[in-house]
Amino acid sequence: MSLQLKQFTITDPFWSHYRELVRTEMIPYQWNVLNDNANIVIEKERNDETIPSEKSHAIENFKIAAGLKQGSHYGWVFQDSDVYKWLEAVAYSLSFHPDQHLQELADGVIDLIALAQEEDGYLHTYFSIEEPERRFKKLAESHELYCAGHFIEAAVAYYESTNSEKALSIACRLADCIDHHFGKEAGKIQGYDGHEEIELALTRLYALTGESRYLELSRYFLYERGTDPTFFARQHAADPGTRPVIEGMQHRPLEYYQAHKPILEQETAEGHAVRLVYLCAGMADAAHLAGDEQMLAACRRLWNNLVSKRMYITGGIGSTVDGEAFTLDYNLPNDTMYCETCASIGLIFFAFTMLKNEVKSQYADVLERALYNTAIGGMALDGKHFYYVNPLEVRPENSIHDPGKSHVKFTRPAWFGCACCPPNLARLLTSLHKYVYTVDAEHQIIHTHLYVTGTAHLELNGQQVQLQQHSQLPWEGQVHMSIHTAEPVAFTFTLRIPYWADGYTLQINGESVIAEPQDGYIALHRVWQDGDQIKLILPMDIRQYAAHPLVRSDQGKLAIGRGPLMYCAEEEDNGDNLHLIRVSPEAEYTYQFQPELLGGVGVIQVEAQRQQIAAEWAGELYRSFVKGTYVPHTLTLIPYYSWANRKSGEMQVWLHTS
Repeated sequence: MSLQLKQFTITDPFWSHYRELVRTEMIPYQWNVLNDNANIVIEKERNDETIPSEKSHAIENFKIAAGLKQGSHYGWVFQDSDVYKWLEAVAYSLSFHPDQHLQELADGVIDLIALAQEEDGYLHTYFSIEEPERRFKKLAESHELYCAGHFIEAAVAYYESTNSEKALSIACRLADCIDHHFGKEAGKIQGYDGHEEIELALTRLYALTGESRYLELSRYFLYERGTDPTFFARQHAADPGTRPVIEGMQHRPLEYYQAHKPILEQETAEGHAVRLVYLCAGMADAAHLAGDEQMLAACRRLWNNLVSKRMYITGGIGSTVDGEAFTLDYNLPNDTMYCETCASIGLIFFAFTMLKNEVKSQYADVLERALYNTAIGGMALDGKHFYYVNPLEVRPENSIHDPGKSHVKFTRPAWFGCACCPPNLARLLTSLHKYVYTVDAEHQIIHTHLYVTGTAHLELNGQQVQLQQHSQLPWEGQVHMSIHTAEPVAFTFTLRIPYWADGYTLQINGESVIAEPQDGYIALHRVWQDGDQIKLILPMDIRQYAAHPLVRSDQGKLAIGRGPLMYCAEEEDNGDNLHLIRVSPEAEYTYQFQPELLGGVGVIQVEAQRQQIAAEWAGELYRSFVKGTYVPHTLTLIPYYSWANRKSGEMQVWLHTS
């Protein structure tokens, strides 16, 4: 007995637009940037003179490493990963839109990477060009395994999309090289990379190839992390180099690398946010593939701390610019936070790998929250400008004049000196079809995690089944599904009831169905006939959200959401000094979809009050307390993901209450 999801083709208007934007705008644009042919200004993501921002030079680095050109490496030591993530986005794009020219371009890049790969399988342009004697000797900073992981993920995606083994053969040689150098055996390095990524990549390579060494190598890196608190220090002391690989890394504590404790002993989300969620995604995938219950239990502990005490309402994570890191429970400042786009993408990876282990709506709810808000908010509507940091409150003057807020941009730059986020977002959006459904083949269950219009092709015991979904999200809550099969077929179909829906209405072939969700999913088990229709209606009420009382930044405030989208106020609609506006929790909201605004968005309005600055304040900084004077103000709110696509100005998610 078997059930397989063979393909899911997205035709959703909302998400097809984004995927086409990546295919037609982002991929060509990023290719020009990687080749230093884009006439753009590359910005530093914060005030830091050590950030290289003259050019990308990423493709040029490969040409130098391949011996095709003379020169020096330029850019971050992890710059190779920009190319690998671009290649992965191309691979997924080819899976839903074949393009001979784009595939030939990608094949050329793969050929270049093959030339840059060393005889023993090692692949990293910085060390090949500049300091080959320091290979694997500065792992806290080197990002060698991080970059390797990104290439392996790209190679797996490229094989799955094109059936070409060009990239996969390079990836296997690279993985074999790493396996040769790392492990507990005598003569091997008993350590791990400072930036997690290889762990998740190796599980993907194992799932494709069935080579058990790759899964065991992933588990080795996971279980080795944090067992020897002196590893990085000993490598640093023995390092033959005379200069740091990355400036300023020596002061980072072990928590920054999630290396302060063995992973089974870690209970709180610590350190660099992207590293933490990449680690957790690798842990959850390895737990799934190896049936490792103690690792899964560790994942649950870290997940619970992360989403219940250290995550923003937009799905952003990372509370401070210092280390792009977590700080402590409930410390979620809105105007100095980090909320890196890559961190939300990594959170999506973590959530999805947890869904592989156990189908619970808490994981899909967070996946959806991060996807619809911070992830796509990291890109402008033109597909050519990007956020590294995704604030929940911004005032342009503060970003310009306050050094502690230089990382909080009020317009999206064209590119960054550290350009990890744009290609990461591209690969996420082009791979979105992977996240809609998962299949439990043993129990013949297909689980619905996201509501996205498209057609799924299933194979059940050799029989072809087609599942068509039509969703009106994110603007309306109607979802229609239909089953098409040549013969009656029995399987279980589950539907997630999202956290934002107070109840639901469900019909099968026009007849009402009442079922209690289990772990947030309704299970429909029946013998399905050709033409069976499912209708799910999810209420899309405008909701007011409050933060936990210990989140000091949000006390006395509320946030507004509708469906999966969080909303914000912009200066363009409401004037400046947004902090002077007060909203009554008893106020009534109105909603209207405006097709001509920001590519078509739903707009929420509410009658509020704006404090007037009395004339008596002229020349005064402090005075005796007098209750403020307020005048009526119609507050206009737009989806958070769409902010900063008009004029630059203030923005605010959390609103003061009256």
